[in-house]
Amino acid sequence: MARRVRTPRVFQTIWNTQGLARYLFLTGVLITGVFVVFALLAPWIAPYDFAQRSVDGVRFPKLAGASGEHLLGTNDQFYDIFSRVIWGARTALLVVGLSILLSAVVGVPLGIVSGYTGGWFDRITVFLMDALYSFPSLLLAIVFSFLLRNAIGGGILAAALSLTAIYIPQYFRVVRNTTVAAREATYVEAARAIGAPPVTVMRKYVFGNVVQSVPVIGTLNAADALGTLAALGFLGLGIQPTEASEWGYDLSRALDDVSAGVFAPAFWPGLAIIALITGLTLVGEGLNETLNPALRRRRLRPVVLTPREEA
Repeated sequence: MARRVRTPRVFQTIWNTQGLARYLFLTGVLITGVFVVFALLAPWIAPYDFAQRSVDGVRFPKLAGASGEHLLGTNDQFYDIFSRVIWGARTALLVVGLSILLSAVVGVPLGIVSGYTGGWFDRITVFLMDALYSFPSLLLAIVFSFLLRNAIGGGILAAALSLTAIYIPQYFRVVRNTTVAAREATYVEAARAIGAPPVTVMRKYVFGNVVQSVPVIGTLNAADALGTLAALGFLGLGIQPTEASEWGYDLSRALDDVSAGVFAPAFWPGLAIIALITGLTLVGEGLNETLNPALRRRRLRPVVLTPREEA
């Protein structure tokens, strides 16, 4: 007998939700999915490489308008704007995804250990995380960008690590506060009573109950991380143009062109930043209202009343 494939509970929850939250989530997924396709298929969608300025020894025209060879024109560095926008989607998603993953990998276990054990370790980690959290996020990213540029250069890894330092305290605080409440729960006390060691309790009983809010935080942080990455590139502290295509850098280079009446080099990278931030924000807000039982509106199943059989 064939086994029935069960749909994951998260997808069931989203499907059984109605109202604005569901449409926000689906709209955000659609917008973000377009950029994911751009990122994955960039070598096939973009007609040129992100740092390509010529074909067969013939240099691209400078600040050229839209044409068959250059769909969105070229910028002041002889780059094809369409290719830079497509390759920029890969850079943005790679940096943002890597930074959010590293932040969760560091912040979640640290928050669980700190909240469960307490004592001097908890006080020290809370003090350090609060100290990092007190700095403005952009200023902290600029400081780490300076430090990492001298160590590992101005590539994708340096940009991702600069953003990672911003979001570790957020994951730590949320997970640590949830762990403090969960360690007094009945099921945790029962696990300790039967002799389960602290590592087992944290791994099997605490982790699954405190990690539920992490995906929502990750999607909301992704939108903020994209804006911070664009700000670093705009200030010239992000990814170098020869390392990868980055929308913030292209936007900063296009400011002088805007004053001269040429808007395409600034319009398209700016539109890409706004569109992807909007998509990620809608995913985060929709996911928050979908997975939160206090905010979720469930889809009501129709009730079919059968006529009572006559005696």
